[in-house]
Amino acid sequence: MARFTNQAQLRYGNAVANSNIAVGEIMEVLSATKTAVNNTYGQNDNVTYVISIVNSGAVPFSGITVTDNLGEYNFGTETLTPLTYIPGTVKFYANGVLQPAPTVAAVSPLTVTGLTVPAGGNATVIYEAEVNSFAPMETGSRITNTAVVSATGITPVTVSETILVEEAPILSITKSVSPVPVTENGTLTYTFLIQNMGNTAADATAGVVVLDTFSPILSNLSVTFNGAGWAEGTQYTYDETSGTFSSVAGRITVPAATYTQDPASGAWVVSPGVSTLIISGIV
Repeated sequence: MARFTNQAQLRYGNAVANSNIAVGEIMEVLSATKTAVNNTYGQNDNVTYVISIVNSGAVPFSGITVTDNLGEYNFGTETLTPLTYIPGTVKFYANGVLQPAPTVAAVSPLTVTGLTVPAGGNATVIYEAEVNSFAPMETGSRITNTAVVSATGITPVTVSETILVEEAPILSITKSVSPVPVTENGTLTYTFLIQNMGNTAADATAGVVVLDTFSPILSNLSVTFNGAGWAEGTQYTYDETSGTFSSVAGRITVPAATYTQDPASGAWVVSPGVSTLIISGIV
């Protein structure tokens, strides 16, 4: 509800008299809320936003525009936008009924025009945005994006939503072999490179396990992790009959990735945390 004040002035001859101050209120009939389907985000995720508009008035409101800044923030003298609208994802519902696709007049900021909210009814705007390279990924990071619902003759309604970065390890593994070729009764070495693109270390509580079944089967196994020797039974198990290898849960740890923001472009650059497991044996 918006309050307004007004005062009149009476002039006669050389005299001036001021009236009392009249105070009134304008009942705002449009209200809105904004929510994200998921309250966390990760690298390259798609985020779905829902803007709900309620019209408590007795007449429909048409010509409504919804503008979303997609989380823009200042970086030096630049303005960066951490979310990218995904074309074709805007849907518009009036009283729960899907309407023809509305007009997207601009994509940054996202601007959706020509919306109508029925009298005593509601409307819903749904759209998706992709997390891009300008989104902060360090622990504690967040994206807050603000939308404005506006039209001629109404007080603009501003709504915001904040999503938090997902705090978890994101692991990948690659495997290489040397030498190629290997001679019979020669030593074969497998190198496992384990990378963490997440903002949280994979520590012992993560319970990471590396499993492999070697073919050909290796004998006289030698195992190192990040340069330190491992002992069978304590850090790993190996069945020389089947060639099945397994690290003991929690012995594999991988540091968190590090994030730096390019001073020129503002894009975030990810340097993964890395651990290396090396297994050698006789063919």
